[in-house]
Amino acid sequence: MRVSFLFLASLCASVLLLLLASASEGCGPGRGYGKRRLPKKLIPLAYKQFSPNVAEKTLGASGRPEGKIIRTSERFKELTPNYNTDIIFKDEEDTGADRLMTQRCKDKLNSLAISVMNMWPGVKLRVTEGWDEDGHHSEDSLHYEGRAVDITTSDRDRNKYAMLARLAVEAGFDWVYYESKAHIHCSVKSEHSVAAKTGGCFPGDAEVTLEDGAVKPMRDLRPGDRVLASDGGGPLVFSTVLSFLDRRPDVTQVFHVIATDVGLNLTVTPAHLMFVTDCVAGPGGPVSLGPGLRTVFASEVRPGQCVVTSRGEETTLAVVTLVEQRRSAGLYAPLTQHGSIVVNKILASCYAAVDSHSLAHWVLAPLRFFYSLMGPSEPQTNGLHWYPRLLQKLGETLLDAGHFHPLGIEH
Repeated sequence: MRVSFLFLASLCASVLLLLLASASEGCGPGRGYGKRRLPKKLIPLAYKQFSPNVAEKTLGASGRPEGKIIRTSERFKELTPNYNTDIIFKDEEDTGADRLMTQRCKDKLNSLAISVMNMWPGVKLRVTEGWDEDGHHSEDSLHYEGRAVDITTSDRDRNKYAMLARLAVEAGFDWVYYESKAHIHCSVKSEHSVAAKTGGCFPGDAEVTLEDGAVKPMRDLRPGDRVLASDGGGPLVFSTVLSFLDRRPDVTQVFHVIATDVGLNLTVTPAHLMFVTDCVAGPGGPVSLGPGLRTVFASEVRPGQCVVTSRGEETTLAVVTLVEQRRSAGLYAPLTQHGSIVVNKILASCYAAVDSHSLAHWVLAPLRFFYSLMGPSEPQTNGLHWYPRLLQKLGETLLDAGHFHPLGIEH
C-alpha cells in the first residue's frame, strides 16, 4: 500500500512539474529567480558561408530532393500560396509561381519577414525566386519542389545581406547560403520528413479492432474507444484510447509499408516503434510477448524478421516479406492505456522517436495516469500533443543523440 501511494505521489508530482515547465515555456522570460537572459548576439554570415555547415541535400540540412512538382501533378496540392503583405514577391514571370511554396517554407518565410522589419524598420523581405516551373535551376534544385527561396531586402542594400542570412538561420530555415552578392538562398526539409519528426503515426485508412469486434479506421478513432492491444504478455487485451500524441488529418506523407507472408500489411512512419523477433520459434504458432521480442524503428524492420499478429485475441508470428514506401493521407498516433495497439492486425507500440519502448512507456506514465483519473481527453485540436513535445526537448538534453531516430527529432 505504501509503495502504491509513493508511486501515485511521484506520478502526480511529475505531472505537476511538467505542467509548470510547459507553462513557463509558453510565458517566456519574466520576473522570477535568476538573471534575465540577455539578447542573443547575432553574427552575420560570411560571403559563401552556409549554415549548417553541411551540404544542402543531406539529412542534417534540407534533405534529399523528392522530384519536381508541376501544376498537373498530384503533389501540386502540397504547395500553398503566400499572400503575406509584409513580403514583396518579385514574380517576374507574372504567374504567381514565386508565391507558391510548402507550408514549412511559408512558415519560416513569414517568421523571417517579422525579423527583417524588427531589424530594419521600414524595410521588408523580398523574394526573388520561389517555386520554379520553368527549369531555370539545376536538375535537383529544391526550387522545383517549393522548398527553396532566394531573398533580399526590399531596399536591395547589399550591406544588409550578411545579417539577412543570419536572420534566416534564426527564423528556422533548414539550410541558408550566402550564395551571391545579389541574394541569399534558403531551403527547408520536405513536409514528409518533417512530419516524421513528430514521432510515429499511422495513416487515416489504417484499421483497429474494437471491443465489440467491429473494425474502425484510424481517422474515426476517438478517445474512449477500446481497441485491441497488448499488456506485455499472454493473450491480447482491449485497451482504452486515452488521447492522441499526434493527430493531423490533412497531412500527406511517405510511410513505410511492412508486408508479411500471411497477407497482413502495416503502414507506419519510419520513426515508429515496432515489435519484432528473429523468428527462432518459426511463424504461425502462438507466441509469448516476453523474452526475444524487442522493439525497433519501422525503418529498421527487415524481410525475414517476424512481427506479432493477432488471431482473435491470441498472438501469432508472421514473417516480413517486403518493406517499401508509399504516400498516404493523415497522421494519427493514438495513446492507449497499455502503450501498444494492434493496427491492421499487427501489433505496434504507441511510441516513436526514442529507441526504447519501455523508456517511452515509463516517461509517459504521468500522462496515462492523468487520463485514467480524469477520463479520456476530449477530441483534441489537430497537431502534436504538448506532453511529447516537452519530452522531446527534455530528451534532447538528457539523452545521447544515438537514442533517437534520425527523423524523430528536429536538428
